Order: sequence, then structure tokens, then C-alpha cells
Amino acid sequence: MSSEPAVELKPGDRLDHYRMEAVVAQSRMSTLFRATDLDSGRTVALKVPLPQMESDPVLLERFKREQEIGQELDHPGVVKTFNDERRSRLYMVLEWVEGRLLRSVLNADGRLPVDRAVRLAVAICDALDYMHKHGVVHRDMKPENIMVMDGDRIKLIDFGIAMKEEARRLTFASLSPTLGTPDYIAPEQVKGQRGDQRSDIYALGVILYEMLAGQPPFSGPNPFAVMNERVMRDAPPVRALNPGVSPQLQEILNRALERDPRHRYATAMEMAWELEHPELVGVEEEGRRPPRLSGSAAGLRKLLLYAALALVPLALFGLMLILARR
Repeated sequence: MSSEPAVELKPGDRLDHYRMEAVVAQSRMSTLFRATDLDSGRTVALKVPLPQMESDPVLLERFKREQEIGQELDHPGVVKTFNDERRSRLYMVLEWVEGRLLRSVLNADGRLPVDRAVRLAVAICDALDYMHKHGVVHRDMKPENIMVMDGDRIKLIDFGIAMKEEARRLTFASLSPTLGTPDYIAPEQVKGQRGDQRSDIYALGVILYEMLAGQPPFSGPNPFAVMNERVMRDAPPVRALNPGVSPQLQEILNRALERDPRHRYATAMEMAWELEHPELVGVEEEGRRPPRLSGSAAGLRKLLLYAALALVPLALFGLMLILARR
């Protein structure tokens, strides 16, 4: 790559073998272009850091980490990052996705039909489960980072603050503006903790709530008030805003939105399974829900249950033997 200062690009410019066609989005870190690969003719998305960002080592490291993480992931529900070594400067080449942001869908439609909201949530769970199994936590799940395509297929996008589980800890004080979005950030992240895959599950719970209710579960006069609300109290029942939500689906939301991450779903796959099999979801009496077990505790409980079931035939055999001797 060239060591010369980067210049800001505009539609019509050429960058290596890509022609910039239009600006799709812009943040304080980068500009996203729709571009044409002049070698293959295919449409791609180019994410180009702003010139001033390249002089900021923290932002530059974050951009490089996003690129590295994107190149490691290969799943139909995750936007694909292409690895192209022929580059004169730092930028990312992403697949071009035809569709609408979930935020645009919600702005246009308000709350969604229950079956569609569940269908989208299951698809998001599938993509999250893949990421989590590859050691990646998104950390900024929100409708703005979910593309909805034909047939309600989805793509997770924007891994700007995603983190590999083995990566070194980044302090909340230095990166607080980038640790998620107030409406979707998990309580543990508000408290300054790094968060893990259960933080993504909490954010998905908020997204599902918003799809069902037409609004997120918490509101306030400013972002700090919103974040404080989620730390101090549980989300109000979505059924109060949408009577079409079943008690089982309300229970699933309760589990995803547990304030203590130890009591949430341990994996996105677990949440997806209950969304697909609501008839098997037990509903606790309001106000008397016991704390949800962590993944390891739940596994131990299942092991003990299986052991007890295995002892039933032996107990029956012993009882029959005693009765036979009488």
C-alpha cells in the first residue's frame, strides 16, 4: 500500500480496479460506496476510511480488526468481506447486498406481524450462533446493522466494534462512544463490562421487542437515562402493547432480556429453538419467575435429570423383585 496521504474519494473516482458509483452511507470513521469491480463487472461495496481516521491509531486498529474479522466469517446471514491484496491504500471490499435495513422496514411498517418478527429473529439467531461459535461477538446489534432481503433472509453488517473473544480487553472509558447503541446495549456493558455472546442475545431481545411493539422497551430524555432504565428495571411486558403476542413468546423475550447475563439464553441456538417450538416453552407466573440457570448450570441439571431417569427402570425392577419374594 502507498505511504502517500490518502485523499477523500467521491463518486466517479477510481480506486485500484474499482469505480465509485455512489455514496451509500458515511460515519465519522469511513465512507461506504457502491462500486463496480472493473475486472469482473460485479457490484461491490467499498468501505473506505476517512483520511483523518488513518492518522488515529485507535480508529485505524479498529478498522483493521473489522476487516480481519470479516474475512474470517463465511455464512449466508453475514455480509461477506473479500480478501484482495491488490490495494494501493487501506479499504474493505464487501459483497453488495440488495435489500432494506431493518430500521427502514420498521420505520415504514411500524410493528411487524408476529410470525414475521419471529421469522426474522430466528434468522438473526442463526447468523449470531455462527459468529459466536467462531469466537466473534458483534457488540452493536441494532436494526441499522441488519439487512432484510427477499424472503426475509437477513445479513448482519458492520463489524466496526466487533471483538474476538481472545482479543485483549478494551476499556470502557476509552471506547465508550463505540460500545453499542443506548437502545440496545446490554446492562453489563452499561456497567463497563466487556460483554460476550449473551450481550448480543440481549440486543436481539430488544430488537424482537421493537419488531413486536413498534418501539424499544426503554425510553428516556437522553441516552444515559435509557441505559440507566435497563440496568435498574426489567422491560415492561410486550403483551401490554401487542395482545397478539402469546404468553410463550413473552416468556422467550423475558429470558432474552434478563438483566443478569447468567440468566439469559446461553446461546443464540437455544433462543432460536424456543422461538421455533413455542408450544414447549414453560410460562412462569408473572412476578414469580425463578432465576434462569447459566449454560453450565442448565447442563448439570439436564445431566442429573437423565441420571434420575436412568435409575427409574432399576427402581421398578427392585420393587418387582421384592414383591415377587413376598
